[in-house]
Amino acid sequence: MKKVLITGITGYIGGTIAVKLLEKNYNVTGLVRNEAHIKELKALGIESVVGNIHDEAVLKSAISNVDAVIHNADSADDAYAADSIINALGGTGKTLIFTSGSAILGGKENGEKNDFIFTEDFPLEPRLEMASRVLINNYVLRSSQKNIRSIVIVPTMVYGTGSGLKKESIQLPALTQFSKEKGFGVYFGKGENIWSNLHIEDLADLYVLALEKAKAGSIYYAENGSSNIKKLAEKISEKYGLQPAQSLHVQEAVNRFSPAGGYFGFASNSLCNADKAKKELGWNPKYDSIENFI
Repeated sequence: MKKVLITGITGYIGGTIAVKLLEKNYNVTGLVRNEAHIKELKALGIESVVGNIHDEAVLKSAISNVDAVIHNADSADDAYAADSIINALGGTGKTLIFTSGSAILGGKENGEKNDFIFTEDFPLEPRLEMASRVLINNYVLRSSQKNIRSIVIVPTMVYGTGSGLKKESIQLPALTQFSKEKGFGVYFGKGENIWSNLHIEDLADLYVLALEKAKAGSIYYAENGSSNIKKLAEKISEKYGLQPAQSLHVQEAVNRFSPAGGYFGFASNSLCNADKAKKELGWNPKYDSIENFI
């Protein structure tokens, strides 16, 4: 199994996974929408297939030439893309690694603390806003009944410098930029809501291990540490010489980052445990402090 197709390969997670796979002598192809990226990817040693994730003919052709698919392109909420990929993979015995996101654990707590730690064994009853994401995850896992080696990975708050085309993650840079504009580190409500987190290099290592070792129908939470949003805001203030961190109403987060980003990305809790990946796959993450990274 040496040929891998990655969707979202120009993104932060997809690009870093691609580079990690190249280092391990995998043949990597990326599905790209914009032909302008072909030359950049070629320079990294990555071949390109130009097309849209919703073009089933393009998907089937690309998938026919590889052993595995790692799906990152706006994946967590796109049921159409998930279904198209599964239709193309059905009956082949090939591998699908699907990227979800740990906002599924959020309770819309508006900055209040909830220190319950989720494991993969705990049955989820997600809020309405995240229900479709959980349904998609379950659909992907059940595709193992269609002779697909399907795996779901659920990253938490990812930080660190990406090694692909996109260097920055989403949450921490967004919070940093908003804080710079305000002149102080920003948190919402009490800011006591906790997010598990992990470094991008550790996450990419997990994808490689899942590709090589995971059983069909497996789901893995990905984390190696945690912090609340107020602590992140305080570190941002310290790092960039801003005024002391201050609270804003959650509505300001919604206005700035959309309802999903505001309520779940910055004001909910998302705390989980990754012992399953460590035990089953031998994953040994090296980085454990997002605060030190800031």
